[in-house]
Amino acid sequence: MSLVSLSSGRDLFMTPGPSIMPDRVLNAMHQPAPNIYEGEMIGMTDSILADLAELAGTKGKVALYICNGHGVWEAAISNLLEPGDSALFLNSGAFGTSWAGIGRTMGIDVEEIDFGRCGPIDSQRVEARLRADKGHRIKAVMTVHTDTASSVRNDIADLRRALDEAGHPALLVVDSIASFACDRYEMDAWGVDVTVTACQKGLMTPPGLGYLLLNDRAQEAANQVPFPSPYWDWRSRIEPEVFYQRFYGTAPTHLLFAQRAALDMIVEEGREVVWSRHAALARAVWAAVTAWGADGPMRCNIDDTACRSHAVTTIRADGHDMARMRRWCEDQAGLTLGLGLGFDLPEYMGGKSVFRIGHMGHMNPPMLLGALATIDTAFKALGLAHGGGAVERAAESLSKASSQAL
Repeated sequence: MSLVSLSSGRDLFMTPGPSIMPDRVLNAMHQPAPNIYEGEMIGMTDSILADLAELAGTKGKVALYICNGHGVWEAAISNLLEPGDSALFLNSGAFGTSWAGIGRTMGIDVEEIDFGRCGPIDSQRVEARLRADKGHRIKAVMTVHTDTASSVRNDIADLRRALDEAGHPALLVVDSIASFACDRYEMDAWGVDVTVTACQKGLMTPPGLGYLLLNDRAQEAANQVPFPSPYWDWRSRIEPEVFYQRFYGTAPTHLLFAQRAALDMIVEEGREVVWSRHAALARAVWAAVTAWGADGPMRCNIDDTACRSHAVTTIRADGHDMARMRRWCEDQAGLTLGLGLGFDLPEYMGGKSVFRIGHMGHMNPPMLLGALATIDTAFKALGLAHGGGAVERAAESLSKASSQAL
């Protein structure tokens, strides 16, 4: 007898981006194309950029691009650096390495410090390297706030301290794509010169919009680059003479409608509440993983809870095939989980012993607890060793968070 699938209801995508898009966001796109030269599009776009700056905690400018995260990686490099310039990339997962690869392709003299897949950046090592750069050849330090592959959350304020203690003038450029609108982010207070982000994770919008948020130091550095890419050049985008220059062409009209609706939801909830909600959901996931690991191989990839992302949790089950579990969840229950990205090494079974739970953006306890219960069901159906009571521990964690909020 063939196995009966139970997944005829609404599927649940718990990958760490693109995240779940609220109906309100999807419905905002169901309208005719607007006038792209004048009228409501101008004011709406300005309001999006203002709200993004407020959410990031900056009084700086915002440049908008029609692209994904890789596009704004390239935009940051193109505006700040020219071939032959030196940049230091700090890697704590898969995405810093990828960003560094783009830099090399663009002719940048790339130096990398790799902190592995299972822990945060060590700011003392960074400080020591910058002190050794007596001639200040390094023009930018580039890193990721939350690496979506490892689920580490780096201490950006401490990294700024390292630059200041070393007396180094390098720009601090931070990818906050996975953390934006999920984890606390304070661009100006933390001393970040350029923030790189995109719309498809905590901002709950279909992929296609990328953003650079930049301060005065970054603008001054960009003015020294003689031949920026025409498309990536942020100068006309942040101070356009005519509206279309914000996009270097046709506006991404319906993505803007979607982004406005998503930001309306975030503004209505309040950024502090948004951050608290993500923290509570993340702790519930960690409680479940701890319970599973009491009598099985499951463990959070990042040991220190202070260094774990509130947007995504990477889970390791060393020596056990979690790809089977993910396939069962998707085929039999309609739950899609993230694969073991960046763990394609023999000790991780080529990534098969790792999976990720995305808990970012449009997420609440029924959705999260349902996903955890489904994973627990998959463990049972496949005979995978695991401790009991995971969903109960997650529920207790959420109950405690709710009581504290009251």
